[in-house]
Amino acid sequence: MNRRNKGLGWVFVLVAALLLTVTPFMSGSGSVAFAQTDAKAVTNDQLMPVVGGALVEAGQAQWTEASKDLKEFRTLWEAAKTNGGDSTHIAAVDQALTDAEQTLASGGGEPAKAALSVLARSVNEYVTAAEGDKPAPAGAKAAEKLLPMAKGSLAAMQKGDWAASRVDYDRIVKAWYQVETPIRLDNFPVYSSLETKISLIRISMQAEPIRQEQALKEMQELTTLLSDYSQGKSVNTGQGTDTGNTATGTANGSAASLTDAVTLLESARQDAVANQSEQAADKVVQFIALWPSVEGHVQISDPTSYTAIENEMTETSGYLLSSPPNTDKAIQTLDQMLDRLRPLTEERSYTAWDAALILLREGLEAILVLAALLAYAKKSGEAVAGRWIWAGAGTGLVLSGILAVLFTTLVAAAASGSMRELLEGVTGLVAVVLMLTVGSWLHSKSNAAAWNRFVENSVGNALARGSLWSLFAVSALAILREGAETAIFYVGMAPAIETSQLLIGIGSATIILVILAFAIIKFSVRLPIRAFFLTATVLIYYLVFRFLGESIHSLQVAGKLPGHTASSLPSISWLGMYPTWETFVPQIAVLIFMVWQLVRQEMRSSKQQ
Repeated sequence: MNRRNKGLGWVFVLVAALLLTVTPFMSGSGSVAFAQTDAKAVTNDQLMPVVGGALVEAGQAQWTEASKDLKEFRTLWEAAKTNGGDSTHIAAVDQALTDAEQTLASGGGEPAKAALSVLARSVNEYVTAAEGDKPAPAGAKAAEKLLPMAKGSLAAMQKGDWAASRVDYDRIVKAWYQVETPIRLDNFPVYSSLETKISLIRISMQAEPIRQEQALKEMQELTTLLSDYSQGKSVNTGQGTDTGNTATGTANGSAASLTDAVTLLESARQDAVANQSEQAADKVVQFIALWPSVEGHVQISDPTSYTAIENEMTETSGYLLSSPPNTDKAIQTLDQMLDRLRPLTEERSYTAWDAALILLREGLEAILVLAALLAYAKKSGEAVAGRWIWAGAGTGLVLSGILAVLFTTLVAAAASGSMRELLEGVTGLVAVVLMLTVGSWLHSKSNAAAWNRFVENSVGNALARGSLWSLFAVSALAILREGAETAIFYVGMAPAIETSQLLIGIGSATIILVILAFAIIKFSVRLPIRAFFLTATVLIYYLVFRFLGESIHSLQVAGKLPGHTASSLPSISWLGMYPTWETFVPQIAVLIFMVWQLVRQEMRSSKQQ
């Protein structure tokens, strides 16, 4: 934490802070418009910067300052909500504000940070709902709003007035919460560089004593970056030269993973324990630079952890760079960050059972179709028909193998860098569509009459026409369809399952299928068709529900879909449930559809019996 001057310096800071909290942005001329507490003067744009400021101060354990911001927010909010809006969102903000006030009055700490995070989300949801479909400002226009603050802070640094510099810097931090989304969507490399610069400046100013040379250097670079980007000039972000107009289309921006981030923090902790504070600080700075590449994953998986880590990573650097270093507090904060991030690196894993389930379901269905075709052909006295059916099955199996190799090759070529999450999402959604159609088809055959009609249509019509090629085609397509579906399912599952688990699942399922195929075809062993199809349908529907949630989650991480989080939504990794509305609503909708399908088919089957 930086030291503040006394006397007139305190007066300047308090007056400037007052101007800041009631006016989120200065105009280009530097004039300031005082906010009034009447409803007409208070706009929704004034709400988030004040909440953002309270979050920043809470992250720095500045509870008195956070309470002041919250008090001012209360004044603004009481005026703003009279403008109207959705009653549910207004009630949510009222409750979150009351909770935040109570936790701050009780002394702050982690409960206060959590309460302020809930308040920030509630305010954001209220503002979003009030604005409706109002388009977000363009990235360059949003960055332009930060430029006067950066110039003001830089000028103060150059004069050695660090109290005044801190005032303008705090205004940048508060405004950043409002403008980061349009900048991120417009140009991820610029967004990443801006967020890193803002964090590094905070670190330099939090160190005791202030690292003046480093803070000045970073502020100069931040000002140049904002100026060039807002004017549409070529921008050097440290990630290659960028035109300032190219959207990356990905939330990752690089091949860095959350596991890489955790590894950096673990290494920093080891250095801190060994009292190598400079090395530890360097690794935390590397983490800060990497953070924009993984923050999207954290934000849509655990919003509370995302907000906490945004503050904790700069706190840690401040502890390590102070003179003398406060390694005990740094280690404590690093442990908190690791406790938040480690669970997120372990989610979305499939087991050998999941892998076996797909092959068992697809393989057993193929075996039943093949056995039924052979049995019907034998019953009809057409011995030659059996050879054509076997030839078709073999051809279908070979084509399935070729298709699997093709899929694997294409996936291996595409699954690199930022394409990985996108590929997972797309293949997962394709698998969901297939599973839904297959599940519906399976359930429609779950009574004996429907099954017999299927076999008769497949074989009886072919024999009636005397077309043995038709039998070959029916058999080949039956096997090929199951093989293609199996390949697509495994492509969607492969990135989230260990190779050993995948091989164990496929191997065990293959052994079971060979035994069942031999028993069914050689000895005419009868399976309970209805029980098999019902069980297989329910299991497939479980995978549909899980694949759907995890596929949408992957597209969110890839930046192709938005992620609106809510603390009230469930987060259950083995069901593919995440606390975002974009995953929750489709999963509930498809769950209702699947239950309706089951009930409808059961009612139809009972009428046919």
